[in-house]
Parts: sequence; C-alpha cells; structure tokens
Amino acid sequence: MVGAPEVGDAVARAQRMPALRVGLHLVLVNGRPLLPASEVPDLIGADGEFTTDLVGAGFNYFFNPRARRQLEAEIRAQFAAYAATGLPLDHVDAHNHMHVHPTIFGMLLRASKDYGSPPIRIPHEPMMPSWRARRSDLAGRFGNDALLAPFFAIMRARARRAGIACNDYVLGMDDTGNMTSDVVLALLRELPPGDGEMYFHPQTEGPGARELDALVDPAVAHALRDCGVERIAFGDLKHA
Repeated sequence: MVGAPEVGDAVARAQRMPALRVGLHLVLVNGRPLLPASEVPDLIGADGEFTTDLVGAGFNYFFNPRARRQLEAEIRAQFAAYAATGLPLDHVDAHNHMHVHPTIFGMLLRASKDYGSPPIRIPHEPMMPSWRARRSDLAGRFGNDALLAPFFAIMRARARRAGIACNDYVLGMDDTGNMTSDVVLALLRELPPGDGEMYFHPQTEGPGARELDALVDPAVAHALRDCGVERIAFGDLKHA
C-alpha cells in the first residue's frame, strides 16, 4: 500500500529480506490517494480520503468519465511509487478486491504492462472445498463463489489475452480473521487442484494473532509436506 503511513518502514523491512516476495496492493477505496487532492477531486471526499462506500465508488468509476481519467492516473502513480522502492514486483491486486470491478481491472492490466506484467490475484474462493472444510455460512460462501463467477471468468479471460498469469483459486477469504491452525489444516484436506493462495491477515496482537500462530505452527508445516504442496510465490506463476 504505497500511500500508507508506514510504507517506508515496510519497504525497509522488505529490503532486508530479499527472499520475501512483495506485491502492489492498489488502494482506490478506504484510504488516501497518492496524487494530490487537486488531481483526483472526483475520487475523494472533503476529508481527502477515498470513499468507504464500495458500491458507490464502483458506480462512480464506471459512469463518470472524469473519475475514470483520475482513477487511471492514480493507479499509474501507485505503480510508479512501487517501482521507485526498487523492490521486485511479485504480483498486484487491490484493496477490498476492487480490481474485480471491470473498469479498474482494465486500467490495472494496461498499467501493469509497463511494469513487467506481474501476475494478478483473482479472489475466487470455490464454495465446495471451503464448505466441506468449515460447514458454516453456506449462503455467504455461495454468494462469494457463484454470484461473482461471471466477474471472475471475465477477469481470467482478459488476463489470458494480456498474457498475464493469475491464480486458480483462493482459500481463506470466507474465514478472514479466523484462519487458525485447525481451519488451515481442514482447508488443506480439501485443496482443489491447481495454483491456489491461502489468504491471511496476520497480526502480532488482536484477533489476527491467531492467524500468525497458524503460519508458524509446525503442524501446518507437516501437513503441507504430507499433502505434497509446492510452496511458490505469485511471481512463479509467470514462469510456469
């Protein structure tokens, strides 16, 4: 999140860990723009912030030509800011999954070609593996899979035409904040074939601390080996 307050610290930490794969997380809602407010007046409120109304933002980005021009400029500014860090660009996605929006996705594809065409995350969580592992919130899992399926299919087709790699699925979005070791182990038993991502928001304190515990749990490491899972980064999809 190149416009976030602690980006300098994050970049410094990443530079000390050259094996860490880092991506660009575009912020176009629920945050602050990188460009001056005078250059993106149709994207922000009086407080200088992007809106937190994702649906309203989607309509604005689709129907407002001025907003679209400003949006593309902001996206390119964020790509340029990431490039200025000197970190290799492993992948790209967007905050609150706003790149599922067809207007934003098109702009992302155009901009990414100027920065090495990194792989793009498609946030599709297949319902049945997720449901079999958790046996909870069937309606929510159905909605995040079936109802958004046309958008995901369009994203894949457009990425293929652009020669940009993407993942096959994501597991863990439907259980955000609850990816404990038990949940991770259950999801590993239901892994679909293909290239998938497990989705975490680890923290050192608060609810996300349970997700950090899962990531360093020896039982999870053993399960990964037992499942024959090959651990890769998004950037490895580009060369597969």
